[in-house]
Amino acid sequence: MTSFEPTVLVVALLCIFTVYSGPTGIHLRNMESFIQAVQQVEDSNPGLCPLAMVRALRRTAGHDDAMTVHFLGVSHNLSDSEVLDKAILNATSFSFFDKAIHHIVTDHGEERGVVLTPDGTTVALAPLLLGIESGLKGKIEGTEAVGIFPLTLGRILGLSFLSLQDFPPSVRLGPNGCWDSVERPKVFRLSRPATLATDSIINGGMDGIILGMDLSKLPASGHPKALSVILKEYYSFILHGQQGLDDVTSHVSPRRRELSRSLLESLDLQGQVMETLNLVWKLEETEWIAMDTGVEKAVKDGLDTFVHKYWDCPQVIPRCQWGAKPRRGTPIPLSLPLQYLYIHHTYEPSSPCLSFPNCSRDMRSMQRYHQEDRGWSDIGYSFVVGSDGYIYEGVGWNQVGRHTRGHNSVGYGVSVIGNYTSTLPSRHALNLLRHRLVRCGVAGGGLAANFTIHGHRQVVNYTSCPGDAFFSEIRSWEHFQD
Repeated sequence: MTSFEPTVLVVALLCIFTVYSGPTGIHLRNMESFIQAVQQVEDSNPGLCPLAMVRALRRTAGHDDAMTVHFLGVSHNLSDSEVLDKAILNATSFSFFDKAIHHIVTDHGEERGVVLTPDGTTVALAPLLLGIESGLKGKIEGTEAVGIFPLTLGRILGLSFLSLQDFPPSVRLGPNGCWDSVERPKVFRLSRPATLATDSIINGGMDGIILGMDLSKLPASGHPKALSVILKEYYSFILHGQQGLDDVTSHVSPRRRELSRSLLESLDLQGQVMETLNLVWKLEETEWIAMDTGVEKAVKDGLDTFVHKYWDCPQVIPRCQWGAKPRRGTPIPLSLPLQYLYIHHTYEPSSPCLSFPNCSRDMRSMQRYHQEDRGWSDIGYSFVVGSDGYIYEGVGWNQVGRHTRGHNSVGYGVSVIGNYTSTLPSRHALNLLRHRLVRCGVAGGGLAANFTIHGHRQVVNYTSCPGDAFFSEIRSWEHFQD
């Protein structure tokens, strides 16, 4: 822990009751708790600018590595009076912020330095805050966000590609994981051994790019909002109405994949990653690594995997995250690729789900109905589409489901939560299914390239599923067949 002058420590200790008074719950590892802790520091330091806040957080987490300093400068480059005002971060909140931001993966597969966001995804705070700091610095200096891609994604992607270049590209990124509890999250465990670029690191990097670029483009006369407000607006929004994300014009976390793609796709990503790696090697005096003739191929293959996994494919909320009960019996593997995609609506629940808690509740309700009332081994669908911006894992890509009688082994069953007899799902939900999920399925080897789409009613006589309005819509889709 950093040492302090006595007067600074006294001032900091006087704030301890402000930071920890009341049932703040900041021991929980969710975004709400982190935002609340940030806001408490802001409230106790009126006029604290967001750039000073993120610099102080960087200093607390000890993230003054050579490359970060190269782009952003040292985090403690503050006047004596500012250091005095920010000492609270180093004294009373040091332990919380250090644990919240400092990213590590333990030998037992626990990933730390990550938080559960309100939309059900997990984000590493370090790359997120570096992106925000880069944007704020660029705004003040009237320039583009300084080093935003290298700091948020470029470095970690490149190093992950190289560290596992002897392994298949598909395992050089990720994985995701699950929390011990989504209501009171404290421990996040990965689903397989970690790479340097876990899903949460990449989520945090994408979010850092989106928010950093937004902040750097604020009008010169505009004043950046407090850090807590910036985070609240991006993560803690509430969807209303039937159309979910269709009515949202601001940048929010469920759109991180499409937003980051729109910001980065036009760049020469391979050139950007190679330039970042060359800077890393120069700063670390390890330029000899650049002589490895396999570096460029490892980066190219790795970026192909990144584009497929995090841009082409939609974010899928895993079973353990929505609270699935164990499957009963032995799963039956599918023989891939499959020729058919069967479209359903849930009918009941009849309303679109607009949030992670509501969609998770609907998933648990359907699984309970399928297992207990119908006597099936698991929830019947392969995947389920919410109106919150996410797809929810049913039995997944590799196991036979119970969704389309007589056809379960030859196709996937995908359902959209809601009753679409007279109305359509949101445009965003339709896009997730029509473009993102099927593209992911074909590229991943689950769906045949010439797959056929059928509505549930076309192959099962007793049902009107997926509803008249929805069925009329899918008749115009590519791959639909009467």
